[in-house]
Amino acid sequence: MLESFVTVAPDSDFPLENLPWGAWEWHEPGASAPSLHVGVALGEHCVSATALQAAGHLQDLPGAPAGVFSHGRLNEFMGAGAPAWRAARQQLQRLLSAGEGAVRDSRELRQRALHPASAVRMLLPAAVGDYTDFYASRQHATNVGSMFRGPANALQPNWLHLPVGYHGRASSIVPSGVDVFRPRGQLLPAGAAAPVFGPSAQVDFELEVAAVIGPGNALGAPIPLAAAWEHVFGLVLLNDWSARDIQKWEYVPLGPFNGKNWATQISPWVVTLDALEPFRAALPPQDEPEVLPYLREEAAHRRSYDVDLAVDIVPAAGSPDTPGLAATVTRSNLKNLYWSFAQMVAHHTAGGCNLRPGDLLGSGTISGDTPGSRGCLLELTWAGRDELELRAERGAGAGVGETGTGAGAGAPGKEAAGDGGVVLGRRTYLEDGDTVTLRGWCGGGPPAGGGARRIGFGRCEGKLLPCR
Repeated sequence: MLESFVTVAPDSDFPLENLPWGAWEWHEPGASAPSLHVGVALGEHCVSATALQAAGHLQDLPGAPAGVFSHGRLNEFMGAGAPAWRAARQQLQRLLSAGEGAVRDSRELRQRALHPASAVRMLLPAAVGDYTDFYASRQHATNVGSMFRGPANALQPNWLHLPVGYHGRASSIVPSGVDVFRPRGQLLPAGAAAPVFGPSAQVDFELEVAAVIGPGNALGAPIPLAAAWEHVFGLVLLNDWSARDIQKWEYVPLGPFNGKNWATQISPWVVTLDALEPFRAALPPQDEPEVLPYLREEAAHRRSYDVDLAVDIVPAAGSPDTPGLAATVTRSNLKNLYWSFAQMVAHHTAGGCNLRPGDLLGSGTISGDTPGSRGCLLELTWAGRDELELRAERGAGAGVGETGTGAGAGAPGKEAAGDGGVVLGRRTYLEDGDTVTLRGWCGGGPPAGGGARRIGFGRCEGKLLPCR
């Protein structure tokens, strides 16, 4: 285990082994205006690569332009490729280690480069030029298809042959901590012959993970499957907020539009593939049917990562006895994908489409085999047929699932365990004032236990507000 001179709690999402990348606004004491920084999370601090590079560190980054951390966004660094990413990671781990004095022993540099996470405003880590959302979990696709077409026709004929996706809206992607507004749109009331226009009554979350693209490709030049992972900078949590009633009416024949384009939320820290490498996990075989050669992965290279995922809801109308308590409504894992991110990259570019640094490729809702691992309310309530009980478990001391308001560095949510808990409410879909938090972590147990050091994603958190 690596040790830093910066205090890192044992159950932190962000030990020295992680160092996920992000961007933030920092108002230095005495400054007339805030400044923009990029860098990494370490415990309860944001470490500014912007300040470290300005002080003469982080200079030898193969393929990266001079001043790559001076732009307030990570696109240029993402586009530099794996040699630059690994060089920066190695230098940061050395600079922040317990035995290195370059930063530790310089009070001035510590003040410029170590920002308390509670005092920053997190931004999107990169300018997102394009966003594509896939439909890569077989369990999710089977559940949704069964609801509307019956189990015998759950999967469309193409689903086992290609990673189905659609182009989302990049302009409405927001970081964790930003409130979103219930959308209005056309919807068809039950039993009605004609649509009406009004507020969605079926707002939902979707538990997803997204790949953030690093180096892009030239227009007309597909990325072969064998090289696809080289184009992935890292992963973030993604909540693709959805209005199911609007989506249901509009999606034939061209797919989702206003039911999806009003808000997509991501966690602010991009966890690198190097940090996730100890948690590499296999995906199920694709031999019935076998996929086409351009998507065919050898078993040894067909991978995802063992990332535990959870969704918490803090209901709007909590009682005075349960302030801040959240109900964990689902638990899944990134291993519950049928299509890998490498296959998504290869298929996306197969026709010559060019990806660019900072683009997002969403996994689609990630559901598991059990009812408690379904990744959205559409599945958890079976299209609104069944009410979902929001139950917060109580352990010793503070209530489980207690939410925080920090910038996302550290402070993992507590897991459900205890004496049976308390019912906070019931839902079929989200109500105004509900707060939804996605969490993801590898290793260490929830919170930290035996085994590998916990590598976490922080939070992807947003509150649903009434229509504007």
